[in-house]
Amino acid sequence: MLAGTAMGITVPAVVTVGGAAPTAGVTRRITLYAEALPGGLFGYGLAPGQATVPGPVLEMWEGDTLEIDLVNTTNQRLSIHPHGVDYSVDSDGSPLNDSFNDPGETRRYVWRSRESAPAAGRRFMPGSAGYWHYHDHAMGTDHGTGGVAKGLYGGLIVRRRGDILPERQFTVVFHDMMINNRVAPNTPMFEANQGQRVEFICIGHGGLPHTFHLHAHRWADNRTGMLEGPADPTSVIDNKNLDPGSSFGFQVIAGEGVGPGVWMYHCHVQFHSDGGMVGLFLVRNPDGSLPDGAQAAIDRFHGHAHEHN
Repeated sequence: MLAGTAMGITVPAVVTVGGAAPTAGVTRRITLYAEALPGGLFGYGLAPGQATVPGPVLEMWEGDTLEIDLVNTTNQRLSIHPHGVDYSVDSDGSPLNDSFNDPGETRRYVWRSRESAPAAGRRFMPGSAGYWHYHDHAMGTDHGTGGVAKGLYGGLIVRRRGDILPERQFTVVFHDMMINNRVAPNTPMFEANQGQRVEFICIGHGGLPHTFHLHAHRWADNRTGMLEGPADPTSVIDNKNLDPGSSFGFQVIAGEGVGPGVWMYHCHVQFHSDGGMVGLFLVRNPDGSLPDGAQAAIDRFHGHAHEHN
């Protein structure tokens, strides 16, 4: 179990299932706690009192199984529902299948993953590897609209064996006009040192279409965000649609080609960024010190008047 932190903010923890050099077919069990948070929010956490918005990043290797004991410490009905993995109806996390936690209840959810494989008459069937997410599907309505609006969501990664692991990892959730249930200038400021491998997990929720744009960095529009070689025809992008229910992820090398500094990430729907859907990616010097001009840029960001709706 690895803990992910960035200076000045609380970042979701990371649970890696199977380790850095895994054996296929591993089953791991974790306990998640759903808790009420200040300001009317709710979150998932790996221990009592550790719930965050977003919740912890859960990671699996293709072919592995994750068993989640979800402890509902709240007075609300809630659940946990994944995207991108396999599960039976009793682990669906939806009231449709009577799969949820009543207040005070503990329930086990089982998520399975599989590797890509040929299938007779169906060419090649995809595996589970990708950047996915999980969320509540029972609070407020049978679709979990209330739980998602109040912060019950998080990132889920299924890695393929041989994938490169990051040094820093950040979850960005666009929900209506908020980022991680905040608006600028109170949105997360993510930090890395120049040269570090950084992974972004981008998730969409709510009822509005968005795009995700990262200044001064770009990635390949595929499963990993990296090209397989110089002849790889995959498009290279720095802006991608992030609609409700969708997710993607990518890795970049912080400050590569541009140096350290303060770079924005934001929704590129103009009135959304004007309304506060913008945050900062601080790339420090390689030794961790603050680059010239960075503090002034941060101060300007905090002094800017966003047109909150």
